Amino acid sequence: MAGVAPEKTVFATNSSTLLPSQFADVTGRPHKFVALHFANEIWTHNTAEIMGHPKTDTAVFNDVVAFAKAIGMLTLPLNKEQPGYILNSLLVPLLGAALNLVVNDVADPEIIDKTWMKATGAPAGPCAILDIVGITTAYNINKMAAEKTQDPEKLKVVKYLEENFIDKNKLGVSTGEGFYQYPNPKYKSLDFLKVN
Repeated sequence: MAGVAPEKTVFATNSSTLLPSQFADVTGRPHKFVALHFANEIWTHNTAEIMGHPKTDTAVFNDVVAFAKAIGMLTLPLNKEQPGYILNSLLVPLLGAALNLVVNDVADPEIIDKTWMKATGAPAGPCAILDIVGITTAYNINKMAAEKTQDPEKLKVVKYLEENFIDKNKLGVSTGEGFYQYPNPKYKSLDFLKVN
């Protein structure tokens, strides 16, 4: 990359899982390399997580923070590298717990989402969030974890996602169907949280 970009160029990755230090050196300018991660539905959730690595120049890091502010983002600078940044470090366990509840037939997706939305005041539950993020992403994350650990619960989640979503092209918002049907999913209806 460094061979074709002007010297002033700063490189940034939007990866939500890979650490900048894992591939900073191949950029040819590790000191000018950072992670700049935006949340899904950026037009509503205008956050920018900025994460450097041990070789990132402090001035470059501060320039990227300033850039994120200039484009209207709520800047969220991290003090050190963290897989999943802040958002996904919090979100992935929530989504995993929801999938475990569904797969183990504890409750159906609507009940899980109603529970989360009513109890926390969140605008969407974890199953709706999975549709927004994309079922393929959840499938890939769980598949990598299952292959690495051979955890029976993870393997069960992978099989469930593959059979009920991936194989049926129900990948969430992008295909018009996932846990919900789009463009008018039930969780957005005015009576979704209505007391029975």
